[in-house]
Amino acid sequence: MKRPARVRALFALAVIAVSVFVAVTVPVRLGLDLRGGTQIVLETRSTGTLKADAEATDRTLEVLRGRVDALGVAEPGIVRSGDNRIIVELPGVQDPRQAADVLGRTAQLSVHPVQGPGTGGDEIPPGERVLPDESGELLHLGRAALGGQDVKSAESRFDPQSGAGWHVTVDFEDGEGWARLTGEAACHPAGDPQRRVAIVLDDKVISSPQVDPSVACGAGITGGSTQITGSFTSDEAKELALLVHGGALPVPVETVEQRTVGPTLGAEAIRASAWAAVVGTALTALFVIVVYRLMGLLAVVALLCYGLISYAGLAALGATLTLPGLAGFVLAIGMAVDANVLVFERAREEYAGRRRPSGRSALTAGFKGAFSAIADSNVTTLIAAALLFVLASGPVKGFGVTLGIGVLASMVSALVITRVLAEFAVARRRVHRRPGVTGLASVGRVRAWLTRRDPQLMRRPRRWLAVSAVVLAVAAAGIVVRGLNFGVEFTGGRLIEYATEETVDPDRARAALADAGFPQAVVQSSGDSGLTVRTEELTNEEAVRVAGAVAEVGGGAEKVRDELIGPSLGDELRRNALLALGLALVAQLLYLAVRFRWMFGAGAVAALAHDVVILTGVFAWLGKPIDGVFLAALLTVIGYSVNDSVVVFDRIRELWRKDAKAPLARVTNQAILQTVPRTVNTGIGVIFILAALALLGGDSLTDFALALLIGMVVGTYSSVLTASPLAIELDARAGGGKRPRRAAPRTPAPRTERTPTEV
Repeated sequence: MKRPARVRALFALAVIAVSVFVAVTVPVRLGLDLRGGTQIVLETRSTGTLKADAEATDRTLEVLRGRVDALGVAEPGIVRSGDNRIIVELPGVQDPRQAADVLGRTAQLSVHPVQGPGTGGDEIPPGERVLPDESGELLHLGRAALGGQDVKSAESRFDPQSGAGWHVTVDFEDGEGWARLTGEAACHPAGDPQRRVAIVLDDKVISSPQVDPSVACGAGITGGSTQITGSFTSDEAKELALLVHGGALPVPVETVEQRTVGPTLGAEAIRASAWAAVVGTALTALFVIVVYRLMGLLAVVALLCYGLISYAGLAALGATLTLPGLAGFVLAIGMAVDANVLVFERAREEYAGRRRPSGRSALTAGFKGAFSAIADSNVTTLIAAALLFVLASGPVKGFGVTLGIGVLASMVSALVITRVLAEFAVARRRVHRRPGVTGLASVGRVRAWLTRRDPQLMRRPRRWLAVSAVVLAVAAAGIVVRGLNFGVEFTGGRLIEYATEETVDPDRARAALADAGFPQAVVQSSGDSGLTVRTEELTNEEAVRVAGAVAEVGGGAEKVRDELIGPSLGDELRRNALLALGLALVAQLLYLAVRFRWMFGAGAVAALAHDVVILTGVFAWLGKPIDGVFLAALLTVIGYSVNDSVVVFDRIRELWRKDAKAPLARVTNQAILQTVPRTVNTGIGVIFILAALALLGGDSLTDFALALLIGMVVGTYSSVLTASPLAIELDARAGGGKRPRRAAPRTPAPRTERTPTEV
C-alpha cells in the first residue's frame, strides 16, 4: 500500500473510531418537537433609563435562569439569541401559562416607608408614589429603602399555629438597612399609617404591616428578616417566593413566540422519520448496488459510516435535533450518494474509453476527475446551510446545522472512506481478473443510449428559454391570483392543533368558534381526526375558550401543538426569509463567477431564481402554507439546483480546456450528455429518500418532502435546460460571436458494449 493510501486509511479509521466513541458516550439532544414541551421566546424592552442591549439581556437571562431552575423542569434550556432575545425551552411542560407568567413578570420588588395616607390630589415628589394597600386604602409611600437586589432568600411557609396560613419569609442581605427602616417606623404611635412598612411588587402593595409595638424607636428589627402575608394559597405563596428570590429583571420582557408540542406528536414524528430513514436508505442502497455492483456495495458501507459520522457530529457540537433537522439528516444521504455517483461515472468513462488499462487506474482517475465537481457542489450547499444557520431561527436553524454536518460527513465518506474501500477491493487479484464485478467496466444503459442517439439539445437554446419563460409565467400567475398562504411564523398570531375524539367538519368547528367570539379563526383539518386553529394573538384565557369550543364539537379534544408568535417576530422572519434568499443568490453568483466564467454564474443564479419562483408559485396554486419548513425546503432546493449546474459547468470547463476554439454550444451539449447518467442515478436515489419522507414521514413532513420533490424536478430541468442555454446566449452577446452559434454537425460516436443487466 502506497503512502497516500495508507494515510487515507489511517484517517478513515481515526474518524470512525472517534465517531463511535462520541456516538456511544454523548447523546444527541432532541428538540421540543420530538420530545414534547414548550418553547418561549422573550424579547427584552428598553426603559427610560436602561437600554435593552446584549449586556442587559445577559443579566436578564441570569435572573430567568434562577426562575427556570426553581420551576423544577428537567433539563431546561435557556440561551440568548441576538442582542435582545432569550429562548427558553421547557421539556415536558404542556401547560405554559404559569411558566410564561412567571418568566415574563418583571418582579420589581421594593420596600418603602409609609409617609401617611394618600389622596388623589397630592403632589407627589419624584421617587415617591401613592398606591392602594391590600384593603384598597391609598397610602403615600416614600422613596424605596430596599430593592429586589437586596433580597438574600425567600421561602414559602405554612404556619398553622399563628393563623397566618401560607406566607413568604424574606431575608435581606442588608440587615442594617432593614433595621434602620423599621426603627424609623417604630417611632410613630400604634395605628399611625407611618408606623407601617410597604412591600411593593410590580407596582402593587402586597403587604404593608405595622411594626410590632415591642420594637423600640430607632432600634428596629434586627436580623434582616420579615414575613409577607396576605391569605395566599400554597401555589400563590410558592410563586411569590420564586419571583422575590429570583430577583427583579433588569429590563421588562415580552413574550413574542410560544410553541407547545405534545409528547404524542413527538413520539409519532420520531417513529415516522425513523421509518422514512430506514426505508429510504434501504431503497437507495439497493439501487446503488444494482447499478454499481461491488463499488455500490462498498459505497453503501461508506453511507453507513456517513450516518455514524453525522450523528457523532451532532452530538459533539451539542446541536439540538429538530423534526426538520431530522429530515435534513435523512436527506443528506442523497447528497452522499451523489458524490459516489460522480466518482463512479467518471471511472466508467475512463475504463470504457480504454484510457485506463485497469479498474484500479480508472478508479484513481475517477476520483481525480470528480474532485472539483464534488468540492464546488458541496461548497455551494454549505453556503445555503450557513445562511439558514445565521439568518433563520428555531427548527429551520436546526435544519441548517444538520444539513451542514451532513455535507461535510458526505465528503469524508465519499472521498476518503469509499476510496479506501474501493482501492483495496480493486487491488485484489480476483477482482482484477473479473472487471465486470466492479461495476466500472461498462458505460451503462443511459450513457449507451445517449451515445447512439447523440441528441443536439443546444442546437436552438432559445427554445428552452421560451419554455422556462412560459412555466415562470404560470407560476407567477399563481402568486398573483391565489396569493401566498403565509404560515403563523410570518403573519404572527396563535396556531393551535387539536386531536379530537370524533372527526369534525371544519365548517362546523368554524361556526362553533364564531359563536365563542372568534369569527376570524382559520380552521383546517389535520390528519384523520385533528383540527388546526389559526387566529390573531390570543391571551391564555382566550385559548382556553377556543379549546372548549373545539372539545364541544369534537366530543373532547387534546392539544398537541400550540404556537404563539408576536407580529414583530412575524415581520422579522419575513424580512430574514427575503434576506436569506437574496444573499443565497448573491453568494452563489460570486462563487460561481470566481470558479467559472461570469456567464456561467449568471446562468446558474438565473436558474436558481427560476426555481424559487416556480416552487413558490406551485405552493400558491395548491394553497400550501409558506412557513419556516417551506423556507428550509426552498433553500435546500437552491443547493440542489446549483449542484447540478456546477457538475455541468465543471465538465464544460474541462472540455473547453482541451479545445479552446470549440463553440460553446457544442461543448455544452457534449458536457450535458456526459453528465446525464450522473443526474439520472443521483435523482433516482434522492427520489427514494423523498418518497419515503412523503409517504412515511407523517403529516409534519409531507409538505416538506413535496416541496423538495417539486424543487428537485424543477432544479434538474433548470440546471440543464435553463442555466446552460442562458450561458450560451450571454456568451454570444458578450463577444462569443466569433464562435459558431449553432452546434457542430453530428458525428458518430464509438460504439460500446453493454450487458443486459447494466443500468
